[in-house]
Amino acid sequence: MSIVESHLDHHRDRAAPSSLGASFASQISEGNAELRPPIWWQALYSRDQRFDGRFFIGAATTKIYCRPVCPVPFARPNSLVWFASAAAAEAAGYRPCGRCRPEASPGTPAWLGTSAIVSRALRLISEGALDEGNVEDLAGRVGVGARQLRRLFVEHLGSSPVKIAITYRVHFARNLIEETDLPITKIALSAGFTSIRQFNHEVRLICGQSPTQLRRARGEFPTSSQNGLVIRLACRPPFDWPALVEYLRPRATPGVELVQGGAYQRTISVGDSTGFIEVRPGKTEPALAVRIELPGCQFLMKVVDRVRRIFDLGADPLRIVEGLSRYARLKPLLDRHPGLRVPGVWDGFELAVQAVLGQQLTITDSTTLTGRLVQNFGKPVQTSVQGLTHLFPTPKDLVDADVSRAGIRGARAATLHGLARAVHSGKLTFAASMTLEEAISGICSIPGVGESTAHYIAMRALGEPDAFPFADVGLRSALGRGGDPVLPSEALRIAEDWRPWRAYAAMHLCAAVTVRDDGDKKRMNGRRQTRINPRESPVTHNLS
Repeated sequence: MSIVESHLDHHRDRAAPSSLGASFASQISEGNAELRPPIWWQALYSRDQRFDGRFFIGAATTKIYCRPVCPVPFARPNSLVWFASAAAAEAAGYRPCGRCRPEASPGTPAWLGTSAIVSRALRLISEGALDEGNVEDLAGRVGVGARQLRRLFVEHLGSSPVKIAITYRVHFARNLIEETDLPITKIALSAGFTSIRQFNHEVRLICGQSPTQLRRARGEFPTSSQNGLVIRLACRPPFDWPALVEYLRPRATPGVELVQGGAYQRTISVGDSTGFIEVRPGKTEPALAVRIELPGCQFLMKVVDRVRRIFDLGADPLRIVEGLSRYARLKPLLDRHPGLRVPGVWDGFELAVQAVLGQQLTITDSTTLTGRLVQNFGKPVQTSVQGLTHLFPTPKDLVDADVSRAGIRGARAATLHGLARAVHSGKLTFAASMTLEEAISGICSIPGVGESTAHYIAMRALGEPDAFPFADVGLRSALGRGGDPVLPSEALRIAEDWRPWRAYAAMHLCAAVTVRDDGDKKRMNGRRQTRINPRESPVTHNLS
């Protein structure tokens, strides 16, 4: 019996008749039925928050669709229609419920993992791939034909790529309409619409009201005393925010990032605009509050997408726990840190530089070295937050830079220059269209970057859930007996069964140890310490 079945077993007496379950099953594709229909019925009756955004329910009588946690009583069972995504519901002519706001659900994590091609295409769509290009261009970037891509989208999501993109834009715009005082024209621009007429048409078609009517219906909007724009991003519980910020705190690049007062802050650059963001947990609901200070609004959607990647808001803890908890090594770690995410990054090149500089160094030494690089070659910026003073250097800034000014010499300097040249020339990218194997191969083409470090970069910069930095000493210590690290080859062998969630397994393993500034690793219970021998592992990357 699965974890979900066990959790919902006490509701089985309220399960829908099998005929209705069969009817429901006929309305979703096989690729979207990771959970059995009876379990979805139980989730619906119990209003289980863990299923929020995993599927949507429409009422055939009213043509309105809801989240499974909607507080309003649902229609009769024989009037319910089931959808794998919000876009599929809207393509069928259903409008979002005004009470539970389906567009505010924590993404649609059921999408991720159903198809590697669909997952990569979705990320490219969120990055604006269909704003300037078409489906044929998108299909080419993920390595399939346009017809095949459309078929995969319909199979896994119940809707086409174009409809998914429009739904994403409209839902983002509705969030801005109802939670901010931005002018409607600026909201249309920030949501990727080039025509106000098209924007009004799509909002009315999907939401049943015009943008002006949506804003009027919200009532009085409390103005904030803070500068900037505040946007709420829903996240799927459980969400271990304390563990996430504690992971980011010692790795924060001086001058670029800060973790203080339970919040994450950093400078940002999008297009020609510079500013900063502040992210903290919501006070009353499973959400993150994102404050953005940035001139203009045309890049807001890109900023929000990057924030979602930094905090891994697309993760589905339910599926990850189901995949990993059956392994004895991982079960107690999963129980200790429910909802632990794999932290992403604002920029892939930035993370790659940190990984290169962090090889064979402690976290403290690595961040100090990175801070010197920023002070010497980063662009100074003005922000309202003390301590945020620079943007991270671009690849162009470092191609021919005399990095010895920052204390970077020898092989480390050569690797850094090679990395900067590869990214600046376009030989190496951190694009969502790459598979894990392609990403590892491309990163390893840089002299001085080993396979394990490439896995670490892919794990955080590309959001690859199956990346596994097998040479990290902390990770190998967690896998060893009595704190003695296993060999990298043994770590890979053990982790083979954990696919496709090896990155999450790595985070849980490394959460079991802490790093001391003198290079020691110790168990969190303090009973044993293990001195690291740098020669034992030629590549470390400060994962733990």
